[in-house]
Amino acid sequence: MNGHSTLRWLLTGLQWFMASRRNLVLAMLAVAAFGMLSRAVYLQLFHKDFLQGQGDERYLRVVEVPTHRGMIVDRNGQPLAVSSPVDSVWADPKLLLQHLDRLPVLARLLSMKTADLEQKLNGRENRQFVYLRRHLTPGEAKRVMALEIPGVYLQREYRRYYPTGEVTSHLLGFTNVDDVGQEGLELSFDQWLQGKPGSKRVLKDRLDRFVEDVESIKDPEPGNQLTLSIDQRLQYLTYRALKAAYTEHRADGAFAVLVDVPTGEILALVNQPAANPNNRREIKPELLRNRAATDLFEPGSTGKSFTIAMALESGAYKPTTPINTAPGYFQVGRNQVRDVHSYGLIDVSRVLSKSSNVGTSKIALSLPAQKLWSLLARLGFGAPTGIGFSGEQRGVLTRYSSWGAIGHANHSFGYGYSVTGLQLAQAYAVLAADGVRRPLSIVRRDQSHAQEERVLSADAVRKVRVMLEAAVSKQGTGFKASVPGYQVAGKTGTARKVVNGRYSTRNYVSLFAGMAPASRPRLVMVVVVDNPRGGAYYGGAVAAPVFGKVMGGALRILNVTPDVVPRPNYVMAGGTP
Repeated sequence: MNGHSTLRWLLTGLQWFMASRRNLVLAMLAVAAFGMLSRAVYLQLFHKDFLQGQGDERYLRVVEVPTHRGMIVDRNGQPLAVSSPVDSVWADPKLLLQHLDRLPVLARLLSMKTADLEQKLNGRENRQFVYLRRHLTPGEAKRVMALEIPGVYLQREYRRYYPTGEVTSHLLGFTNVDDVGQEGLELSFDQWLQGKPGSKRVLKDRLDRFVEDVESIKDPEPGNQLTLSIDQRLQYLTYRALKAAYTEHRADGAFAVLVDVPTGEILALVNQPAANPNNRREIKPELLRNRAATDLFEPGSTGKSFTIAMALESGAYKPTTPINTAPGYFQVGRNQVRDVHSYGLIDVSRVLSKSSNVGTSKIALSLPAQKLWSLLARLGFGAPTGIGFSGEQRGVLTRYSSWGAIGHANHSFGYGYSVTGLQLAQAYAVLAADGVRRPLSIVRRDQSHAQEERVLSADAVRKVRVMLEAAVSKQGTGFKASVPGYQVAGKTGTARKVVNGRYSTRNYVSLFAGMAPASRPRLVMVVVVDNPRGGAYYGGAVAAPVFGKVMGGALRILNVTPDVVPRPNYVMAGGTP
């Protein structure tokens, strides 16, 4: 084979090789295209639902639609507790930890230390959700999202806000960061106030950012509104007067309850000391204790009104019946009941206005102990009012069979049994309502009252109210509770506190319980100041002035007609006034 033949053979081989490779490549491409087409057809025909589901799992999300808690408003619709929309920042730890260089600026906007932020994330890489900070203001949330840090997102939530601050703090209580009631009415009515969140399906991108709504699955249901019996104007009025007295007398605590007699609704309920529930750093259990419902005390001389009412109803006594209180003390077995002064021979009316322990004891001991016990029980002592406050105490009222003579005497002038401020207010409302007991309510009532129970006769109660007017006269112990233009009926009390099992001579509870206008009472109020210091401790000097200030303002705010009805003048038999 010569050279030309060899060259020709090589060129022919090369042409064949090039054509074969092209055909091979084309064949391979054809096979690949056929395979892809076959796979696509296979997946579309036989795995369409599976693939659609996988795609939806990556880009379609079912998210919760938050809803707000129901408002709490006063009887006139003024807001006392509202839920405001806020944003909370959360993160996907695994994704965020891939951008450690962005943590310092993020921590600064969240008012956190970078080390604290890292600690929140470390060890939680397997979790897809971690809160970084709850309840940011709209401005703060906007600045955080402007950073566009991968793995950082916002979630819409609601935060409880209390426009009246500490003025209603003991009454309303507060919610936690998840908007769940923790104390007060927020806890008692939590199920009523709680809303039911909805849900919807949304489209998100690969960075979990919202793109668009796809469909609504369940509409959110906002919480129910709670309308209280409280009048915000009267609440403020009571708050100012009570706080001034609490501060002036350097007391351990104080509370006041204002009740609407015709309905049994509570128009104001204030406690001291207090804290602002909007500032969670201030929230401490001792500052938010609803003392009017949880604290027990012996009513002292305020309890004498019930003993005298019992005596008048029995028919054995009249307002003019003479009682000998000389020489200022009374021996009961091995014990002695004493008065501050010897009042000598006085009538039943003056036994109450002079607050004579001796006279009250003699009256009570002349009647069966069961009668007094039965009256105290029917007034509501020894049982919770059922008003709905968490932690409300039932008080202490032992059966008459365990009293003995001295126990009988002690109960007659307000010792030996313990009550709450709510119970004492309820009992004095019976005196104001002509002997009818109406359940107290913290929720506004559409009707006048739910139920009534006759506890005392109207005649006996009206006579007691006249006696209680004398206690607020210039000659009475409760003169500082008087209200210009209105007749006030009320009773002071100064009860010794029990310290280490014995009655203290330095620790007292100062009380005043009363009503106005006396001829046809519209309002009842109880004021209790626990352990006042600085000299004054008598109920007439400490608690009565608070009553006078609040009652005067409340009667004017409610446009109650001044009490100008002439009152009977009871005199003792024999003509002695």
